Amino acid sequence: MTEHKVQLEVFEGPLDLLLYLVKKEEVDIYEVNLTKIATQFLEYVEVMRQLDLEIAGEFLVMAATLMYIKSRELLPADQQAQVEEEDETEDPRWELIRQLVEYKKFKDAAGGLQEREAVQENVFPRVPGKLEFEPERPAPKPEVSVFDLINAVSAILKRFAQREESRDVFEDRWTVSEKIEELMQLVRAQTHVRFFDLFARTTSRTEVVVTFLALLELIRLRMLAASQSEAFGEIQISLAAAPDLPAVPASEFPVSGNGSPVATQKP
Repeated sequence: MTEHKVQLEVFEGPLDLLLYLVKKEEVDIYEVNLTKIATQFLEYVEVMRQLDLEIAGEFLVMAATLMYIKSRELLPADQQAQVEEEDETEDPRWELIRQLVEYKKFKDAAGGLQEREAVQENVFPRVPGKLEFEPERPAPKPEVSVFDLINAVSAILKRFAQREESRDVFEDRWTVSEKIEELMQLVRAQTHVRFFDLFARTTSRTEVVVTFLALLELIRLRMLAASQSEAFGEIQISLAAAPDLPAVPASEFPVSGNGSPVATQKP
């Protein structure tokens, strides 16, 4: 396996994953089934581990908290009441929900500020002469989260689960640098590529993982962009809308000793 590590906190944190799962369930935060969410959260963390992502300690702390909440909720009703009587601290379920509500308010406020900044950028002072109106811009597409990408690639990984479960060692024939160059060539040639088509010719879990890490690196560097027509819909990959940025060949990416790009934090 390549030594390349992508630090997930560059993209999202554990509360982002919880909000993503709540949104996917289409329920109010106060009505969410934390037992079900805990199971899904742990499944995502396991997929992250399989993808060789560098999981922040906050994810593991949240996983432990969710496991504790899940174990309490699985107790018989009389034992739950006894535990609540003996535990003088605040109910961890409501503490977690409070954190989610506060974090969602913060994210919504930040999103509102970004929208207002975008509107301001398109406001120009009145100038003499004939007015020309730009055509109405299409509504923005739903944002693609890193967890959308993880959810999509997990289905691809399952294709190889039974095929390779008897193999203890698999030859590592791919590097992230090579996959970065391969992905850029593919997207440049086709303009838009379905997420699943990026993995159409992969032959092993190892190659899927390396390809996915290369995709994350290109998205982080804003060379590629992910989009979807509706929330949780099919993901499309295209060149990022940054015509002023020159193309960066794979040979110029920072590399580790084994020839794989090194993921770095945002400045």
